[in-house]
Order: sequence, then C-alpha cells, then structure tokens
Amino acid sequence: MDNNDFSLSVALAAIEPSFAWCIGCGSCTATCSAAQFTEFNPRKINLLIQRGEVAAIKQELKKCMLCGKCQLICPRDVNTRKIIQNLKRIMQ
Repeated sequence: MDNNDFSLSVALAAIEPSFAWCIGCGSCTATCSAAQFTEFNPRKINLLIQRGEVAAIKQELKKCMLCGKCQLICPRDVNTRKIIQNLKRIMQ
C-alpha cells in the first residue's frame, strides 16, 4: 500500500465530488453495455482508483462506450460518465 498512488483519487474527487459517493453496489456494472461484451467493470475501476492501484486502469478505460447507462442506474447519483471522461483526459 505504501507504493500506491492516491493522487488520482484526490484529483477526481476535486473535479467530480460525486466520485466519493460510490458505495460499490455494482449496479453500474450490471447495466453496462460494454461489460456484456468485454470484461469491463466500472465498479472495479472505482475500487482500483480508491486503492491507489492505477496501473491497469488505462487499458480498461478504452472499453467504455460512454453510453451513460451506469449513471442512469446509480442509486447514489454518481456521475460515472463524467468520471470516466475525466479519467481518460487525466491518464493520456
């Protein structure tokens, strides 16, 4: 854990405060169109960011179709689409 990078989590929370509202329920992954055809998992990405394990996230982000279904189903109104867009921008 000492080698993990938590700066991405802090940056995302500053850009999109709803990032911190996620309770890890998995609704986003259950409704995700990309997850039906690939092993894309929005919930896992959120967890990896919160843990500071950001190395594998860049490849995962390429699988997202930005359809917004995850945002529509989220019981906490986490703006997942904006989070993914900002992640892609930050991790270029």
